[in-house]
Amino acid sequence: MAKTILITGASSGLGEEMARQFAALGYDLALCARRTDRLEALATELTQKHDGSRVEVRALDVNDHDQVFAVFKAFRADFGRIDRVVVNAGLGKGAPLGTGRFDANRETAMTNFVGALAQTEAAMEIFRDQDAGHLVMISSMSAMRGMPKTVTTYAATKAGVAHLAEGLRAELLDSPITVSVIYPGYIRSEMNERVKNAPFIVSTEKGVRAMVDAIEKEKPHARVPAWPWAPLGLAMKHLPLPLARRLMG
Repeated sequence: MAKTILITGASSGLGEEMARQFAALGYDLALCARRTDRLEALATELTQKHDGSRVEVRALDVNDHDQVFAVFKAFRADFGRIDRVVVNAGLGKGAPLGTGRFDANRETAMTNFVGALAQTEAAMEIFRDQDAGHLVMISSMSAMRGMPKTVTTYAATKAGVAHLAEGLRAELLDSPITVSVIYPGYIRSEMNERVKNAPFIVSTEKGVRAMVDAIEKEKPHARVPAWPWAPLGLAMKHLPLPLARRLMG
């Protein structure tokens, strides 16, 4: 029987490409995002390309917390079980603190952290009931250190979700439930399509291939692509702050 993977934020960017690559590996897919027209087009593409694959889609706004729980439960009812949940939905808005854009920073904080908390709670209710499952949290290399200007709030949320996952992993070390944190470096996506000078940026397909490989191996944590982000991650943690800032452009 095919394994079932639930991916949030699957209508574009990294989530959309993860859906393509996991479908190619034979997974059944539970895909959710706000833009259902794009989800339905993706579902049609994947079922036509991968004969026998099952793809279910649902609308989901991760800031509607009741909807998060309802959608996750409905997907489990569709498939009978959920083997893996990828907490991927996120937002990249931001402004330097104190410049009058609390609205943008608050929206990012609520979506990326509180929304991720709701998704994690909903996933873990299913996994605890099944006594099995793999939770995958998509963090960011920006979580390695506090970041300046427009990235300050975003980086803080990504550090927060990494700690949520790490705390769960510590609790579940002797459990059949596993937890992974993925720290992508610069991977081209709709979120960063206007960024022109991102260092070491790779294509969506190549970057997501590294993510999927780490997820399939159920690594506790992975900086991807491994080159150059595995060594740079160590450098970012320990270099003096001015030098660490320069590494992220």
